[in-house]
Amino acid sequence: MEPLQELFGLRGKVALVTGASSGLGVEFARALATAGADVAILARRQDRLKAVAQEIEALGVRCLPVTADVTDEAQLDRALAEIEKALGTVDILVNNAGIAPAARAEKHGRKEWEQALSVNLTAVFLLSQRVARAMIARGKGGRIINISSVMGELGNPVFPTVSYNATKGAVTTLTRHLAVEWAQHRITVNAIAPGWFPSEMTIDPKLGDVAPRFKEKMESRTPLGRLGDPRELAGAVIFLASPAASYVTGAVLAVDGGWSAW
Repeated sequence: MEPLQELFGLRGKVALVTGASSGLGVEFARALATAGADVAILARRQDRLKAVAQEIEALGVRCLPVTADVTDEAQLDRALAEIEKALGTVDILVNNAGIAPAARAEKHGRKEWEQALSVNLTAVFLLSQRVARAMIARGKGGRIINISSVMGELGNPVFPTVSYNATKGAVTTLTRHLAVEWAQHRITVNAIAPGWFPSEMTIDPKLGDVAPRFKEKMESRTPLGRLGDPRELAGAVIFLASPAASYVTGAVLAVDGGWSAW
């Protein structure tokens, strides 16, 4: 196992995952902890964060739940100070928090559009900027991983989420630009572009699952013929955070069952 630890081990690293009170954020946090990183999980729902933190600490690492709104700069500054005091400087940032207001483009409200921009794009930049400043000052490099979407590259034939798609396209471009600017500081900036996974964005709360009419559309357009299992994102985030990806920057890794291949 020692060669694998050298390639993919994260022992001694501190990771921060936003939107980590549920869904894919929990999977990203769990994956990084499995690889040995201490993890700070950030979201607005304190009760959910505490439950996730207990689960992650059972893996033998430290986990700090931090309650904050990613759109509030003062709260971001306070959260980062808490994390540095408790765990140390952030080595790995996973920008996962996001929302997907649903409405046809001709009916999409300005308020919902602005909310999507604020959470999905502006918050990604503001937190990346703050974390990168600390990484640059320390001089040891770091990893920033943005959670984009295959819908940042393509139109969405299943859900009417024009603001989500637009912001994820911007996140993909932001990822590439930051990779170029911060490469000189040994900070790699990459993105993961998930396809269709069961999550709070896709599950109908009344059914506790993806509605059959939507699920059929998703699966029929996915070459592998099924939705993804959230655990199938673990390898992607561990890879991009690990020493194995030291020469990978500005990349967008699709984990989509082949959705974007045709």
